Amino acid sequence: MEKYESNPRRAPHPLHGVLLSLTMLMFNTTWARAGDWPQFRGPSRNGVSNETGWFGKSAKTAWKINVGKGYSAAAVSGGRLYTMGNNGSSDTVYCLNASTGKTIWKRSYHCPGGDYPGPRATPTVSGGRVYTLSREGHAYCLNASTGKPVWTRDLKKALKAQPPGWGFAGSVLLEGSLVILNVGTSGVALNKSNGQTAWQTGGGKSGYATPVAFSIGRTRAIAMFTTPGLVTVNASTGKKLWSYAWKTQYDVNAADPIVSGGKIFISSGYNIGGALLQASATSAKLVWKSKDMRNHFSSCVLYGGYLYGTDEGTLKCVSFTNGQRKWAKGGFGKGGLMIADGKLIVLSERGELVIAKAQPAGYSELKRTSVLSATCWTPPVLANGRVYCRNEKGDLACVSLK
Repeated sequence: MEKYESNPRRAPHPLHGVLLSLTMLMFNTTWARAGDWPQFRGPSRNGVSNETGWFGKSAKTAWKINVGKGYSAAAVSGGRLYTMGNNGSSDTVYCLNASTGKTIWKRSYHCPGGDYPGPRATPTVSGGRVYTLSREGHAYCLNASTGKPVWTRDLKKALKAQPPGWGFAGSVLLEGSLVILNVGTSGVALNKSNGQTAWQTGGGKSGYATPVAFSIGRTRAIAMFTTPGLVTVNASTGKKLWSYAWKTQYDVNAADPIVSGGKIFISSGYNIGGALLQASATSAKLVWKSKDMRNHFSSCVLYGGYLYGTDEGTLKCVSFTNGQRKWAKGGFGKGGLMIADGKLIVLSERGELVIAKAQPAGYSELKRTSVLSATCWTPPVLANGRVYCRNEKGDLACVSLK
């Protein structure tokens, strides 16, 4: 049973349409220059923001609310923030005012919490729609303004796709007219307009990572980090191009692949480590392999030729070219990070927001402030001068560092 709630509205004034048009013109002009973060890992899906002018001496929590248990990060678009949470029996997709935290609308549907309760995926916002995936395989396309469903699919039931041990986790990737998900043996693609299956690769156990789109020559491909390893498929057809075996304890290949210049970096925890692969249209060859970067589930960020990420409990910088460690700083746990304006924005596992220089020369901390309690495994999000942090209990905090 779905439940939908929206704030009531008064009857519009006769001049409402004119004023709204003028307001939206100014609004769109302003936000086009600002730093929206409409999907997991940002506009370019690489964990890097082009936003500047957000960092100052102070650190103030503007608002804090609870959205239910889970690990879904914030997606911010057009002054609205979208995220997900669970209350034990139902998931709820939230649309909030990004400035105030006030609820604009929310959409709930039945979904058990499970172990480590709640959704893992982050909403994807595009073209006036919001795309989500639950840990049980409920795929939703919602109207971004109202929260009303455009289409829904129960992928576990419809495709007989087997979820991984801790539930479906990858966020929605939009590629042209397709909605691509790490559901099934090597992923599935749905038609963006109606949710119908465009291609399917099988009902085997799914992986945890979010799909990554890239080009191999003239072919558009999808890198899918699955249970047995890295698989690349043709983006249009789902046809397998090649695979690279990468076995991890408990089948946890959760960090997103990082693609740059024909090379792909993959990493896993449980003392497996990371590897850089040289990719072609038909195969992948190992460039280097190291245990200096073991991403348990939080993905690295590639910046200026270096990988920044959490190696189990330690924040590290390693060379993308050869895997050589440049520096290491302990005490971060399995936290997450992003990069903006040459700075690391890190949310530690114990809820400390840390700003440091994104440089290979050495760890240089600029600011540290406690934002949340409880376990924080969700990466922070910078959007339009505000940093959004979330813990597993569903406490969502908006912090201004100006």
